[in-house]
Amino acid sequence: MSLAFCGSENNSAAYNVDHGVLNNGCFLDALTVVPHVFLLFITFPILFVGWGSQSSKVHIHHSTWLHFPGHNLRWILTFILLFVLVCEIAEGIVSDGFTQSHNLHLYMPAGLAFMAAITSIVYYHNIETSNFPKLLTALLIYWILAFVTKTIKFAKYTEHGVGLRQLRFCITGLLSLLYGLLLAVEINVILGRRYMCFAHPTEVKPPEDLQDLGVRFLQPFVNLLSKSTYWWMNTFITSAHRRPIDLKIIGRLPIAMRALTNYLHLREAFEAQRKPQGALPHGPKPIWRALRQAFGRPLILSITFRFMADLLGFAGPLCISGIVHHISKENRTIQPPMRLLGIYFISSEEFLANAYVLAVLLFSALLLQRTFLQASYYVAIETGINLRGAIQTKIYNKIMRLCTSNMSMGEMTVGQICNLVAIDTNQLTWFFFLCPNLWAMPVQIVVGVILLYYLLGISALIGATVIAVLAPVQYFVATKLSQAQKSTLEYSSERLKKTNELLRGIKLLKLYAWEHIFCQNVEEMRDKELTSLKAFALYTSISIFMNAAIPIAAVLTTFVVHVHLSEDADLSPAVAFASLSLFHILVNPLFLLSSVVRSTVKALVSVQKLSEFFSSEEIGDEQEPKATLPTISTNNSKYQAVITSGYFTWTDGPPTLANIDIKIPFGQLTMIVGQVGCGKSSLLLAALGEMQKLSGSVNWNRVREIKASAGSVAYASQKPWLLNTTLVENITFEMPLIKQRYKTVIEACSLQPDIDILPQGDQTEIGDRGIILSGGQRQRISVARALYQTTNVVFLDDPFSALDIHLSDHLMQEGILKLLREEKRTVVLVTHKLQYLPHADWIIAMKDGTIQTEGTLKDIQNTEPELFEQWKTLMHRQDQEFEKEMVAESMSTLERKNLRRTMYSREALKTEDEDEEESVESEDEDNLSQVMRHRTTIPWRSCGTYLSSAGLILLPLLLLSQLFKHSFMVAIDYWLAHWTSHVIAAKIEATGRNCTSAQECGFSHSSYLLVFSVLCCLGIILCLVTSVAVEWTGLRVAKELHRSLLSNIVLAPMRLFETTPLGSLLNRFSSDTNTIDQHIPATLECLSRSTLLCVSAMGVISYVTPVFLIALFPLAIICYFIQKYFRVASKDLQQLEDTTQLPLLAHFSETVEGLTTIRAFRYEDRFRKRLLEFTDANNIASLFLTAANRWLEVRMEYIGACIVLIAAVASITNSLYNHLSSGLVGLGLTYALMVSNYLNWMVRNLADMEVQLGSVKRINGLLKTEPESYEGLLTASQVPDGWPQQGEIQIQNLSVRYDSTLKPVLKHVNAHINPGEKIGICGRTGSGKSSFSLAFFRMVDAFEGRIIIDGIDIAKLPLQTLRSRLSIILQDPILFSGTIRFNLDPEMKATDSMLWEALEIAQLKPVVKTLPGGLDAMVTEGGENFSQGQRQLFCLARAFVRKSSILIMDEATASIDMATESILQKVVMTAFADRTVVIIAVGSSYHTYIHTYIHTLACTATYILPQHHPKSMQDHITVNMQCPLSVYVKTINDVVDSCLETIYCLNEHTLSFAASCSHHTECRPGHCDKTGTDSGI
Repeated sequence: MSLAFCGSENNSAAYNVDHGVLNNGCFLDALTVVPHVFLLFITFPILFVGWGSQSSKVHIHHSTWLHFPGHNLRWILTFILLFVLVCEIAEGIVSDGFTQSHNLHLYMPAGLAFMAAITSIVYYHNIETSNFPKLLTALLIYWILAFVTKTIKFAKYTEHGVGLRQLRFCITGLLSLLYGLLLAVEINVILGRRYMCFAHPTEVKPPEDLQDLGVRFLQPFVNLLSKSTYWWMNTFITSAHRRPIDLKIIGRLPIAMRALTNYLHLREAFEAQRKPQGALPHGPKPIWRALRQAFGRPLILSITFRFMADLLGFAGPLCISGIVHHISKENRTIQPPMRLLGIYFISSEEFLANAYVLAVLLFSALLLQRTFLQASYYVAIETGINLRGAIQTKIYNKIMRLCTSNMSMGEMTVGQICNLVAIDTNQLTWFFFLCPNLWAMPVQIVVGVILLYYLLGISALIGATVIAVLAPVQYFVATKLSQAQKSTLEYSSERLKKTNELLRGIKLLKLYAWEHIFCQNVEEMRDKELTSLKAFALYTSISIFMNAAIPIAAVLTTFVVHVHLSEDADLSPAVAFASLSLFHILVNPLFLLSSVVRSTVKALVSVQKLSEFFSSEEIGDEQEPKATLPTISTNNSKYQAVITSGYFTWTDGPPTLANIDIKIPFGQLTMIVGQVGCGKSSLLLAALGEMQKLSGSVNWNRVREIKASAGSVAYASQKPWLLNTTLVENITFEMPLIKQRYKTVIEACSLQPDIDILPQGDQTEIGDRGIILSGGQRQRISVARALYQTTNVVFLDDPFSALDIHLSDHLMQEGILKLLREEKRTVVLVTHKLQYLPHADWIIAMKDGTIQTEGTLKDIQNTEPELFEQWKTLMHRQDQEFEKEMVAESMSTLERKNLRRTMYSREALKTEDEDEEESVESEDEDNLSQVMRHRTTIPWRSCGTYLSSAGLILLPLLLLSQLFKHSFMVAIDYWLAHWTSHVIAAKIEATGRNCTSAQECGFSHSSYLLVFSVLCCLGIILCLVTSVAVEWTGLRVAKELHRSLLSNIVLAPMRLFETTPLGSLLNRFSSDTNTIDQHIPATLECLSRSTLLCVSAMGVISYVTPVFLIALFPLAIICYFIQKYFRVASKDLQQLEDTTQLPLLAHFSETVEGLTTIRAFRYEDRFRKRLLEFTDANNIASLFLTAANRWLEVRMEYIGACIVLIAAVASITNSLYNHLSSGLVGLGLTYALMVSNYLNWMVRNLADMEVQLGSVKRINGLLKTEPESYEGLLTASQVPDGWPQQGEIQIQNLSVRYDSTLKPVLKHVNAHINPGEKIGICGRTGSGKSSFSLAFFRMVDAFEGRIIIDGIDIAKLPLQTLRSRLSIILQDPILFSGTIRFNLDPEMKATDSMLWEALEIAQLKPVVKTLPGGLDAMVTEGGENFSQGQRQLFCLARAFVRKSSILIMDEATASIDMATESILQKVVMTAFADRTVVIIAVGSSYHTYIHTYIHTLACTATYILPQHHPKSMQDHITVNMQCPLSVYVKTINDVVDSCLETIYCLNEHTLSFAASCSHHTECRPGHCDKTGTDSGI
């Protein structure tokens, strides 16, 4: 067949120009080519020579990007133009099919126009990004020429009677209109930018955001094509493959998306509702109105996109119906087209009857539908994120103005406020995401039902009714699911509480051999949780089953009814498969209904909570301290603050402070003293404006203030408040670091020894996310912050409460009296330490909320002599305590020891073990490439661990049920194709045999319907089996992994707990266990379903058209690389979103807890700024994650559309030329549509599964921990029942270490302790005392030597038996939640009389008797309802209940007061008189013990184990008591303080013999027989 522009037919009318050139159709088409050729010739040199040559040399940064006027309109018109041109090309090709020769003029001009349109938009984009508008002249000329030529062609068509019935006429008119509109857009650019025809062009700068190189979120700035396809994300996604994504890489948010910008919009919306009186309305309605006004417009845009996507979604079923209908053998009759102007014209009906045209239209509709759908998702989520940032900022600003009484009186807790931020704002975000569904669902349902009715008639309504009836059931199931989840959460919280107790007290549990008892308690709670999880799994499986089964049931019902309603029912492939697709579309909105309704209800509740919070009482401007000049009295000018006739309250009741008249002098030290609860702290807060003022005045004099911002007060609260940041930042507190001042403050607060212990010194992070400090350390850091500030006023609220006498005295002398006084700062000090009163310049004494007296100490001595004498007595007593303590070490030594223990190997596990790649930081490129390669691989091993935990029955059931289910799904659809194809064949046969219907010729639906019904029923049953198998597999795995984890953790050696942060272990039991319990089964089901659907779809399409396999290979490669890049980026972004949320929530809780401090310092603006930074960081991570998800889905759905196009074209060709049945064509196209739906879900679920399998990986890492060796050479039955009866201990050449990789902590220790002896082990921190005690319980590795107790080597005993026969009292008193009975005797072996006896010995019987329930009275978590001293006495009673003959006390009195310590000593001397007691003491404690035991019971031997070993120091003393107490006390004190070198030596933690002392008279032979004996060592 020959080829020519105007055709090669003889005497063709196309070459006839008798009636004029413009009346010739071919010439008209040739005329329209001119503009396109002009544009291509003009723009190609500029594009390829100009920008092409510079692209490698000059990189145009996105900061030069501009949007010319009409930018979006131009892109939209160009997209429409391209679509119309595709239709014109298709129309030309179809029209040309009716002639003998090819008429190129019918479609070649349209092809050139298509190229020119693409070139125009590429050209425009380059000009726009380079900001060079003068080159747009070429486009202006092009639009003029194109508009003119198309208008001439359209006019000639009208002149020759071509009308609306001819498709080409409509296309030409539409193109003329589009070119005219594009010309108008171009003229608008000229008028806006004035680049031609104007003397002075308009200078336009790029957006402010793009001038900031830190902004990398470019969605608002890129062109429409890049916006809709997320093309700008390509570089970002691929770069994640080379380097992990962090906050530095994702940069900052654009200004329009920042929390501050959105907050201002929201505030304007609220202000617009302000009433004429000036008050803002309260309640939920104003919040909804404000949200609608501030964020309604983008939401409407999202809803519009969703409408368009849903309507385009119906193009799939309609096109399938049209294609299958076209290729059916009964529809091959085509009428010849109309011929005018020498060319053929076809109507739109004839055009749309072409199967290839429908395939292209289906492809275009899918592209548009997916683009609009993803745009709707993105806009909705972006709006929700912006709203979240605005609401969080508004909540924070409200917190800054909250009345303190709301917090102090419990009306509002930190937890409630954090829930508002973490939960309620996210509920609103989720509601905004689902909001478009509220409007789109009704339209989708109505249109779907109408189309089904059009295809199937009344039977379609039956099928729709089935779906509608089952939708409420789905809602009921969803409600039950929510209730089960809530119940599971409650049990999970209780289990975590018990697990937390177990892990915190693991040392005590192991030492007492009680770990199995507490493990059993956790397991019992886990069983309750699993019962709830079973309900959750049941309802989840029902939900999954209904999702899969309802479409099958609806289709089955519909077809059964359809066949039985009419004998000659139309059940062609076109009808059947179009109906099948429509039912799948119809099911989605009905299933979404339950989620949308629940989300709406939750959003309404959240807004109600927010309205209550926003209407809570504020502090008010009048309550804040104001600077007032002293105008009335000149005497007041020497006072910093004056309160006159002040009445203050926290609540609406009687005033807390009454008749307050005080003066605080400038530059002097004012002390506020009084009994506990008299209102001292309240007075400080009243002066700061934190209390509600009922009457009176608070005046601040700021005349002399020049250093700090007006009104700021350096305030250290009674309860220390620290930030989750570094120690140095806690002290400087937003002030610049001045090294000399910082050093002075550190010295004044005695913080340097503590800093030296920390791993990064003062750069160590402290707080919840860092190192947990003791109360005293926190107190000193809080005071150091106040000292470091340069404010003129310093308020210190009881800064000595958590400090010992030495630290208190040092802080008073160096910090307050020296540093603050030298700087002439006004200091107000609340204290109970009356010995410091002589240092005060002014004293305020309080009593019962009123001022008792004020003045100097001398004034009070004269005016209130009784009060002065009372103070004098107390001052004398406190001074005596100070003298007693002078010989002892400070408590800070103990704090530092505890801190050092918590820091033990902490750095190795600082960031948990979440991902190995994060811990691998190496400069070696090979290592880096290995890490990056590890990031891209799917954790198959963790997947294998998860599945293998399911067991040998469930795992095969899971795999086989999935395979059988999808096989039956394919079988159902294949049988439908087979059935409907036979219907078509029967109709054709009936027509040939002149039968009125197929049934008359012997065709019957019954046999086909029977098989179809059986297959559908089996499919439904398999759907149920599969859903149950998935959930039960998840349940079994959850049960097995938790049980294994708990048992492994409990049996693990103590080193694991010392080297792993408690939070890390708890995370395994909380978030990781929750992921395995609830998230992995759902993701696994979704992943397996989407994967098998895609695989089965590919299989069906390949079976129908084998040629599809050729196209499948490149598409599979593209899919592989897309998912490979996406998984890495998605994983990083998910982790980044989680990690940026933690500091945001922490900042809220910190602010609420430190509200008074922040307001005192006047740092509200600084903290607001930090909040905005945290919010923006979290929001940008969320936005990038959203954009990444859209990036994936757009690409996967475009690939899905390509699969549909290829499958459609291949199926049509195969059907037309190879006589493929129309039923199989319908089957192939239906499955191709399915691929486009499920392809992106497969990759998304794969990425989610990869993240979630990290939980399995982390738990599996802990499961590999080697347990302690619980077995011994002897069995439990071989150990005598009463062992140890005597309590004799022999230590022979003992060397111990904590791990085989570490150095020994004790070397070659030898000792012999006789039965009933009381042995003291003394020494400094780190000398090995605790290690010595732990060796008795085999808690450390005794790699050399042995310990023999009552003739049995403890290494041969079963560990459980050994530990259950000894008793120990630890330094930290540990109590567990439960009854007192349970705390004393968890094994439930002791009788009530034994327990009361133990409590009486511990002097706790009166306390317990008064409690409701007595022995069954409840102990709160950690024993918080008892004092520290009482908790230690309970531990003593617990040790007595055990009745073991050996008791070890490991620094048991280090953290208790003197009174409790004396009780403890008395009990040890009496109740344990016949038992062997080994006492480990530190500092002052060993002096006390030595003095006590000498007085009452001869302390046979005392071992002192120093930390340092200078030659002049003696290390070990053995004392046989045969001399008077006074002599011994003097000797011991002298020995300890001066001449230890004369007793016994401990060299490098090794005990050895040394000469006796001869330096002191008391120690010489004859005066006191004190020599070394073998029995001592």
